[in-house]
Amino acid sequence: MKPRFNAYAAAPGIYQAMIKAEEYLHHCSLEVPLVHLVKLRVSQINGCAYCLDMHWKDLRALGESEQRLYSLDAWRECKWYTERERAALAWAEAVTLVSQGHVPDAVYDAVRPHFTDAELADLTFAVCTINSWNRIAISSRTEAGTYQVKKEKA
Repeated sequence: MKPRFNAYAAAPGIYQAMIKAEEYLHHCSLEVPLVHLVKLRVSQINGCAYCLDMHWKDLRALGESEQRLYSLDAWRECKWYTERERAALAWAEAVTLVSQGHVPDAVYDAVRPHFTDAELADLTFAVCTINSWNRIAISSRTEAGTYQVKKEKA
C-alpha cells in the first residue's frame, strides 16, 4: 500500500504531544513489557500492520518468547499468561471495543484485584494511546516494516 500522507510532518504539535504520552507510559506504574503486550493485542484487534510490527519487535527485544507472541490473539486458551496479564488483556479488549459493551462490570471486577487505581488509569491511557496510534497509522497508511527498536532508557 502506498502511504497517503505523513501525519507527523503535517501536525507536529500533536505528534509531539503523543510522544510525551509515550514517554510517560514507558515510565509509569506498569511494567514496560505489559504495556507493549497490551499495545500488541490492541493492534491485532484494530489490524494495524505498522503497530503490530513495532510492538512485536519491541517485545522480542525485551526477551518475550515467540510462543506467547504467536498465541496472543488466543490468550484466553493459553496457560502461559499470568493472571495480571489476562486481566490487562481483557481490560484492553473491552476499552478498545467500547461500542460493543461499554466496558462491562464483569471485566472491571476481574481487573480490580490485579491493579491499583493508578495502574488501572495508566493501563487505560495505554489502551487509549495505542488506539489513537492505530487509527493514525491505518488512515495515513504508514508503511509497516520500517520500525527499528529503540533501547529502553534505564
